[in-house]
Amino acid sequence: MTTVLISGASVAGPALAYWLHRHGLTPTIVERAPALRAGGQAIDVRGAALDVAARMDLLEPLRAVRTRTRGMSVLDADGNEIMRSTEHAYSSGRLDGDDIEVLREDLVGLLYERTAGSAEYMFDDSITAIEQDEQGVRVEFERSGSRRFDLVVGADGLDSTVRRLAFGPESHFAHHLGTYLAVFTAENFLGLADWQVWIRDGDAGAGLYPARDNTELRVNLGFTSGPLDHDHRDPGAQRALLAERLGSMRWEIPRLLKAMWQAPDFYFDAMAQIRLDSWSRGRVTLVGDAGYCASPLSGQGTSLALVGAYVLAAELAAADGDHRRAFVEYERRMRPFAEANQALATENPGGPASPESVDAAKNAISLDG
Repeated sequence: MTTVLISGASVAGPALAYWLHRHGLTPTIVERAPALRAGGQAIDVRGAALDVAARMDLLEPLRAVRTRTRGMSVLDADGNEIMRSTEHAYSSGRLDGDDIEVLREDLVGLLYERTAGSAEYMFDDSITAIEQDEQGVRVEFERSGSRRFDLVVGADGLDSTVRRLAFGPESHFAHHLGTYLAVFTAENFLGLADWQVWIRDGDAGAGLYPARDNTELRVNLGFTSGPLDHDHRDPGAQRALLAERLGSMRWEIPRLLKAMWQAPDFYFDAMAQIRLDSWSRGRVTLVGDAGYCASPLSGQGTSLALVGAYVLAAELAAADGDHRRAFVEYERRMRPFAEANQALATENPGGPASPESVDAAKNAISLDG
């Protein structure tokens, strides 16, 4: 029986563990955080990813926790409404379509429920070294002893440790898209009711939408900039950077910046894409953002993770133990889909891709080969 170590317990990792178990493989998931990570922005399950969710019996649970956005307002720098829509919203696209928008933590929770009994979870630990040979992979962990696995999969996001250890520095593969973004939770002091608000002032901006029956806000703060030399594991310095870059903004931005310092689920990173010539090195491969991050600007990161996990597991099963063949077929099927969805983030700089492009990209793969 093939043993597979997966680094990362967000979306791609648990989804992959689910399908590996279904195909008779043995998954283990290692996650740096001490538990499932709370918070995060609203994410979309679209196109082919809806078919994956249906095959996991996830559609009804996802619909039960979907966001209830009625529309959005766009404000000028002083908070005056300059545009509104009840047909689409920046975070979710068209409001009358089949796509399902949920909070990231809700999808992660559902995936965990479906895998907790069939996959080993190693929380509060991380990979520090990978050594391959003809028979398998010896993995060193930060807290646990070394272990051997048949395969290792990096599902650990934009700043992937597995990718760095097996492929090289992130700078070789990351393509900066000119924006930095923070996401965190705050009290709904604006009283927003299923309604989004977006504001921009020069090179900085914010997006707000309520969650949890309108009891809280999910706050997006960002600014445009070339690549910055920042430590992605230093939230204090990241908060200070945001406070500096958005400090001159008006409206309710000062209150949001104050709330930022108390937020326990603060997240900050560059908007970037990951592009590699190959997603595999020997017995190591990548899935989701670790291998082909499209960035939140595409709106398709979650769908890429779900579809990538499904396809990778299917090809490993079809290859009957030949990981080399499986990895080649996985990439043959997934790369055109990944590239089509990455293109959404760059089609219209500063704004969303066209609905026609989104519809084409989100369905640009067949799950059955």
